[in-house]
Amino acid sequence: MRRGLIAVVAVVLGLLGMAAGTARGDGFIVIPDNRVVVRGHFIFAPLEVTYHRVECKIDDQVAVTSVDQEFFNPNDARLEGDYMFPVPEGARIDKFAMDIDGKTVEAELLPADKARGIYEEIVRRTRDPALLEYAGRAMFRVHIFPIEPHGRKRIQLKYTELLKQDNGLLDYHYTLNTEKYSSRPLKDVSIHVTVGGTTPITTLYSPTHTVDVVHHGENEAAVSYEAHDVRPDTDFHLYIGHKAAAVGISVLSYRPDPSREGYFVLLASPGVTKDATPMPKDVVFVMDTSGSMSGEKIEQTRKALKYCIDTLNPQDRFDVVRFSTEAEPLFNGLKDANADNRKKAEDFADNLRAAGGTAIDDALTKALGEVNGAAADRVRMMVFMTDGQPTIGEEDPDRILAHVKPEAAGVRIFSFGVGTDVNTKLLDLVASDSRGYSQYVLPNENLELAMSNFWGKVQDPVLAGLKVDTGSVTVSKVYPREMPDLFRGDQLVAFGTYAKGGKTAVTITGMVNGKQQQFSQDVEFADSTGEEKDWIAKLWATRRVGYLLDEIRLHGESAEVKEEVVDLARRWGVVTPYTAMLIIEDEQKRHVPLAQQTLREMSQDRDATANAGAAFKSLQAGNATGGQAVADSVNTRSYERASNLDDSRQAAAQSSAHARFENQAAPALSVGGGGGFGGYGGRGGGAGGRAAASPEALNLGTASANGWQGGTGADANGLGYRIVTNYAQESRVVNDRAFFLNGNQWTDAGAQKLQDAKHVKVVFGSDDYFALLKRYPDAAAYFALGNNLTVVLDGTVYDIVDDSSGK
Repeated sequence: MRRGLIAVVAVVLGLLGMAAGTARGDGFIVIPDNRVVVRGHFIFAPLEVTYHRVECKIDDQVAVTSVDQEFFNPNDARLEGDYMFPVPEGARIDKFAMDIDGKTVEAELLPADKARGIYEEIVRRTRDPALLEYAGRAMFRVHIFPIEPHGRKRIQLKYTELLKQDNGLLDYHYTLNTEKYSSRPLKDVSIHVTVGGTTPITTLYSPTHTVDVVHHGENEAAVSYEAHDVRPDTDFHLYIGHKAAAVGISVLSYRPDPSREGYFVLLASPGVTKDATPMPKDVVFVMDTSGSMSGEKIEQTRKALKYCIDTLNPQDRFDVVRFSTEAEPLFNGLKDANADNRKKAEDFADNLRAAGGTAIDDALTKALGEVNGAAADRVRMMVFMTDGQPTIGEEDPDRILAHVKPEAAGVRIFSFGVGTDVNTKLLDLVASDSRGYSQYVLPNENLELAMSNFWGKVQDPVLAGLKVDTGSVTVSKVYPREMPDLFRGDQLVAFGTYAKGGKTAVTITGMVNGKQQQFSQDVEFADSTGEEKDWIAKLWATRRVGYLLDEIRLHGESAEVKEEVVDLARRWGVVTPYTAMLIIEDEQKRHVPLAQQTLREMSQDRDATANAGAAFKSLQAGNATGGQAVADSVNTRSYERASNLDDSRQAAAQSSAHARFENQAAPALSVGGGGGFGGYGGRGGGAGGRAAASPEALNLGTASANGWQGGTGADANGLGYRIVTNYAQESRVVNDRAFFLNGNQWTDAGAQKLQDAKHVKVVFGSDDYFALLKRYPDAAAYFALGNNLTVVLDGTVYDIVDDSSGK
């Protein structure tokens, strides 16, 4: 029975008195008796969402969320349906507005059990289990009629909730993944969160999306996520820490099975306080001016160098070393960054000319000799840029590394490789051995922009020489392996494992304002948790796989490393062109039955396996130079640096695109609208993307070629979301389990370990199917994956089959 909107609001107001829970917002329109068919998409969701805008204001622990959505009926038929809103637990709906010819809108609030019945009924009628992922949630429902042909419906919602705390962090959760029910990608998606409170903000971290964070003083910040032409399939999470401390420290842990190791993420931030002043630094800029730098590259080098010099802090000291056939320092020693010296350096930059060979060993030796004389209370840095391999003096990369390593102790080296004729092993090891990092600027990328963006991040060190002590809790396999310095506005995000949980104090030691200081925080590593934070394990596994692949690239392959990569990739769905080949090889050796193989569809695709196999052979060979070597370095380090699920997906898309691109003897990797990787066509082809040397810069569209299809970009010739996928992305981690898609069949990765288990065939949509759901209500999230599914429940392998598929 329907109730008036006022009655609904009155009921929902009472929810705020319940225990605060995880926020789950956003809604979608279901057309239950739809006769309009959108190829490749959900039969119950033929409407398009033209835009989806979210504004949230969080004040201490209270969040007020405003949602503005517009739905468009692209069909010639008049439709009617239901707007469904999965109600956030513990929320109060403050406002609901929708224009339906000036008529009063009636709505109702349904408890979770009744809502589940509605979801299941839609599944029966439409033969699509997607909505089962919302089973178990209460529902706010509004009937909408008419939805005119080519007409629009705008819906506005506002609700208030009390955010829950998790180990001292507030958890804001917005259900963004409902927008995958739009029949076309969304032109405009945005989430803007304003965070304020009575105590300073120390942590702002999204494990799901790449966000922009702008601080407005100590107690207020703005967090933004925006995207265009996308079909969101992941909920938005934001963790917020308020602490009246110079450095905020937080730990989130995940351990669904006490018999296995746990996973954690450590977050640490200097905060934005008046005490967090930048430390004085000594920096030497080492610029390649060899003949190969002629033209636009040398011009961009001049501009980038001048920008870096102009933004030095008054307490800094610096020098510039240009090198070609020989190394030439400007000052031949560190000088104060005063106006006169900056002017001399800018004049020096204006006069840089490209000519001669490449004396890398001489340049590094001279620069390290200068910066090694710095006082202990200063941060010592080197920015090293080159576009070539050593051709003058010492040319052996191993000997150059042997020269550099003892001299580089305590110096942060940031290396820039320009183009593809560089020695990636040399640049990577020089940087990683010094707690710096390497970056590559591909042909036709803007060197000035890349260096300026880099310098903007590292020019203000606040906390240097970090060391982390987790007290009574023993941790292992922590990434990054060496804790980096923290810069103004920066945040440490470290993932690791632990054997036994418990309460402990995490202590961070580092240099602040020239003095050694310690910062401690009491935290808890959980002995047992639910499954809602399996993203921690997924991201840890992503970094671990990146590290292991880098070990193969830099130091060679071993049986133990290969085996661990396969286990991690299968367990957590971390599939790259490299791990895919290892998985296929492993399962063929073990004679895993075809129906239980993880990547059986890819293994039968000769073009895809040829491309991935060539990329994997390059990694095994440890090639140091050339386009594939640069791609190998970029790809493995993209996994090592992944801080959120966006990063992980983007790394997978990037590595698969690199594999396809490099192995087609294509021109050099480049940036270009409609060009680069995204310009490739094929059955998933469509919107252009741009190739880039870092996961932050990559914006891969629907690149596709011979089986390696692009990620989550624009629609592909109107065929819908199902084909805009990619072998490297056709995996899902659902409640601590990885599932892999082969054709239309989702397979539980754990099924192949149960060779002697009982198999039970269940027809999708049958009485037995819904009886199984009733028996295992938590399995609804697995069942939501698709009509054809192999899943393990209590040691039994259930094969869900769609009888209409002919199985």
